[in-house]
Formats: sequence, structure tokens, C-alpha cells
Amino acid sequence: MFLSRFRINTARPGARRLLSSPQALHAAVMSSFPHLLPSDNPAPDAPRVLWRLDQPARAEVFVYVTSPDQPDMTHLVEQAGWPAAATPENPGWHTRPYKPFLDRLTAGEHWAFRLTANPVHSIRRKDGEPTKITAHVTPTHQKGWLLDPRRQERCGFRILEKPPTARLLPDGTTHHGDRYALTVGDTRPLSFDKTRTADGKRRGKPVTVLTVTFDGQLEITDPDALRRTLTQGIGRARAYGCGLLTLAPITPHARAACA
Repeated sequence: MFLSRFRINTARPGARRLLSSPQALHAAVMSSFPHLLPSDNPAPDAPRVLWRLDQPARAEVFVYVTSPDQPDMTHLVEQAGWPAAATPENPGWHTRPYKPFLDRLTAGEHWAFRLTANPVHSIRRKDGEPTKITAHVTPTHQKGWLLDPRRQERCGFRILEKPPTARLLPDGTTHHGDRYALTVGDTRPLSFDKTRTADGKRRGKPVTVLTVTFDGQLEITDPDALRRTLTQGIGRARAYGCGLLTLAPITPHARAACA
């Protein structure tokens, strides 16, 4: 397994095209693995290519990618990077082996995390109608999706609770959703035509995916399950930048972000 980071040059026209289309960005990421065909689907229990957009500042946009194989992102550098600055030592992206980190994960460890996901639930508007997959649209329900005990157990972690003094609201009361070291940010709807024909004509309705970025702190409860989560993803819409969970040491800044 490998973990890669690519910085997008937002001034490039090619970069703006990629950032405006999750389909185009997905295709560009997958093109980093020449042996993979568009029709290839990973086995249900196998590691897969996952990616996520992070924007820590207005002019800073990164693509993070985890993958079973080492990527070649030369085409991304040429399209949306700084090709004139690329060298053999620094080709325009950074890749490091991921397996040594995964192998060191131990039950009981605490980590800061980031996850962009597509929190959804099934609803039935009328009796007798089939259920429909619908996005959670409020921060409370989006948090509830990730805080679901069954989901946490399946994924191999437990989201940490804040210290009691950090749970108080301005009026001195507490709220269930404020108990946890978990924040919701960068909620955005992605709308695109998944069903266009080769000549550009639309065959069906546009697809809309609501993505949510979670930041928080977790405790590892099942290292093997967490390794599967880190390499296979969480939830739906993984082809469109959702599902990639990454870990980082808990720093004072990370504590403050979730306080």
C-alpha cells in the first residue's frame, strides 16, 4: 500500500477543470495506475484506490491518494501541477509506503483523523413504496451517521468524547452531539452527469452527491478492522472523493479544532 499527496496548481486551466468535475478528477487519479482498466472493480475485501481533496487554504488544494500500487502522477503534474519545477528527486508529488504505518497500529492508540464521506440513510415516504437513499443534510444527523456504534465497531475505532468541561454550551447546558471530539465542515453538493453518451447527450437525470468532511479524534479498538477501513474506505461514493480516512498524531491544534 502507498499514500500519496499531490498539490494542485489552482492557476492552471487543467486544474480548474479537474476541480469542477469529480468524474474528471477520478479519471485522472485512476490514470496514475496504467495497469488498471476503467472496467476493473476491486474485490469486495481487497484494498482499493481511494482519494480525497483537502483545501487547507484558499490557494492550497491537495489530493491525497491511497493505493495498492505505487502511482505515476506525471500526467497530473503536466495538467494541473508545476511541470517546469519537476525534477527526478521531486517529480511533483510525494509517495511513501503505507504498509509500515498500517502494521504499527495498536489497540488503544489515540489519533486525530480526517474523513470526507457521503452520509446517507434509507427512507420510505409512503407505505408500500421502495426505500430511497437520501443524504443527511444537517450537521447533527451527519455526525450521527459516523457516531453509529455499529459503524464504529465495523470500522475498528471509537470516536473519543471531549472532557466534560469542553462539552458545555454557552448557557451551561450540554448537547449529545457536542459530547464527541468530532466536527463537521466543508459540506458541498456535487452534481454531475453520470449518464452522458459518447456524443455528450444526457440519458438520465444528473447525479447529486453530498460530501461532508469530518475532523475528530478516535481510539483504535480493532487494528485489523481499522486497517481494512483505511485501505477500503467508508461509505458510498468512493469513486467521487469519498471514503478516505487518514490519521495523524493528536497535536494541540487538533485538540483545539475539536474542542
